[in-house]
Amino acid sequence: MVAERVDRLAASHYTITSIPEDVARHAEVPHTLPVGSPGKVGVLDLAFERRGGRSELTGHYQKAPLQIMRPLYYDPDRPDLPYVIVMSTGGGVLQGDRYRIDLACGAGASTHVTTQAATKIYRMEQDYASQLVTITAGPGGYVEYLPDPVIPFTGSRFYQRIRVTADPTATVILGETMLAGRLARGERHAYDACCSDLEVCGPDGELLFADPIRLVPGRAPVTGPAMFGGHGVLSTLYVITSAVDAAELADALHGAMAGSGLTGGASTLPNHAGAWARLLGPESPPVIAALERLWDVARRMITGSPAPDRRKP
Repeated sequence: MVAERVDRLAASHYTITSIPEDVARHAEVPHTLPVGSPGKVGVLDLAFERRGGRSELTGHYQKAPLQIMRPLYYDPDRPDLPYVIVMSTGGGVLQGDRYRIDLACGAGASTHVTTQAATKIYRMEQDYASQLVTITAGPGGYVEYLPDPVIPFTGSRFYQRIRVTADPTATVILGETMLAGRLARGERHAYDACCSDLEVCGPDGELLFADPIRLVPGRAPVTGPAMFGGHGVLSTLYVITSAVDAAELADALHGAMAGSGLTGGASTLPNHAGAWARLLGPESPPVIAALERLWDVARRMITGSPAPDRRKP
């Protein structure tokens, strides 16, 4: 079979259709570099396959500002599993930026993908920024995608869509963390719009579940009990798997949060897709530490191996 050739620099490749109206209404041609200019489009395409007893990076395309260094194999309990750090050559996300990340994990392959640092979404006077992430896990595949937090600055507009396509025998552990703003500066929910959509599908395209988030402070309060409340950090871990019983996994995640002092809970995902947990806290250190504990619990139950200390430059 010949793989279909993809023009990764075509606008249709990195442009998200059906942008939420709360973000799309800001669309206009910026007075600065327009969409599609050099440095305004970041593309990263990674493919992993099982080779000779370990998973290896077999496909790699990158366009600045998104890039990676070589995969690292530093986990003593999983010497077969590559750790990849996504980096940006820019200081943050600006108006008119369009990013796309594609991560494909073949049959029996495993990988862990994270980011070098938090994603800063800067103030925008025209237009908005977007990021599209697609994750594909083949039969028996194992993917961990745990990026650092997103920090929306005052006046920013950002939309992210994550689409996961997972084989019934695959596992995908996905984490998302968002701050209310630059908390150290007392900045809370001063962004114009911060919206996201997570869609998880089976290999036939059937939607298993979706989790939309719409945070638009100027339209409706975002500090209600079903959103941020009075907290500064919101973090979610999705464990998409059939390797363990979903109810037992949800109970284990819930138990791992006990005594953390944070607000949160855990439950099973629709369509027997696994379990998830959501955390709320005042600052990022305790919330991120709790998220790491949840990752460790899920990983031990699914693979029998603990989560390692992640090494970042």
